[in-house]
Amino acid sequence: MTAGHVTVGRVTAAFPAVRGRRLRTGRALRRLVAQTRPAPADLVLPLFVKEGAVEPVPVPSMPGIVQHCPDSLRRALDGAARAGIGGVMLFGVPTRRDATGSGACDPRGVLTTAVRDTVEQVGGDLVVMADLCLDEFTDHGHCGVLDGHGAVDNDATLEHYRRMATVLADAGAHVVAPSGMMDGQVAAVRGALDAHGRQDVAILAYAAKYASAFYGPFRDAVESTLDGDRMSYQMDPANRTEALREVDLDVAEGADMVMVKPALSYLDIVSDVAARVDVPVAAYQVSGEYSMIEAAAQRGWVDRERAVLESLISIRRAGAGTVLTYWAIEAAQWLT
Repeated sequence: MTAGHVTVGRVTAAFPAVRGRRLRTGRALRRLVAQTRPAPADLVLPLFVKEGAVEPVPVPSMPGIVQHCPDSLRRALDGAARAGIGGVMLFGVPTRRDATGSGACDPRGVLTTAVRDTVEQVGGDLVVMADLCLDEFTDHGHCGVLDGHGAVDNDATLEHYRRMATVLADAGAHVVAPSGMMDGQVAAVRGALDAHGRQDVAILAYAAKYASAFYGPFRDAVESTLDGDRMSYQMDPANRTEALREVDLDVAEGADMVMVKPALSYLDIVSDVAARVDVPVAAYQVSGEYSMIEAAAQRGWVDRERAVLESLISIRRAGAGTVLTYWAIEAAQWLT
């Protein structure tokens, strides 16, 4: 190691050319001076619940992830509570779909039933979040209802979001998460909840959701029927400042929290948003990010635990206070 000298007043001292190296010499010292410390409570576990399932159904493109049946959901929730993670995000996989996604507003539907059961089981230990969107429930796979020309009808979709919000609130959801990127969706949901007497239900807005190539395995997990793309309403990956406009609108409309999705390819957006808003910022480590690391680890190309934790640290370092990740339980165990 090379060294130099510096004079401060009348004292001359030698110092290493690379100052920080002294603080990296042991695991305990590195832990002491670490600036970014993900904790189990920062993590939210996405869970897929399949209507009519009698046993968990593996998702082939997401090793280790399943569509849950009631029994496996209960076990997963117990594990999440024991691990001390912050919460769960529930997605429904219905057996039947239609043009308007009517199952999303069914008080006895797969998602609302899963919310109700989850709140009853672990509602005192975990924040129970519910995805508020129609894409899992429509036969065309879009996040809203379509007009006569096959395009998403923004205002008609908001009417469905209002009904879905109140149904999820009645099922006991602590947080609803409008994810369809419709204009005015946060204001519509907030207005519906308040008019329904549910001012206590918080909104996590998917405020900057990009039209990403990394959603493929998720679409397998929810058995998406989408034929085409969502580029007309999700954000263009080339655009950065547009994300801040979207976030500003959602905060102004009453979002309690905002989210950037995906996470790893959009860490600059996470950083921009965290520096701009005074509400909590979340980021979603999406299915493609999960599956890439799992596939590489299976082939011995990366150290799985280190790669997972490094990815989570990077998201927290960029400014996200909450991370939705399919590794939430396992990561929580590594972090404690």
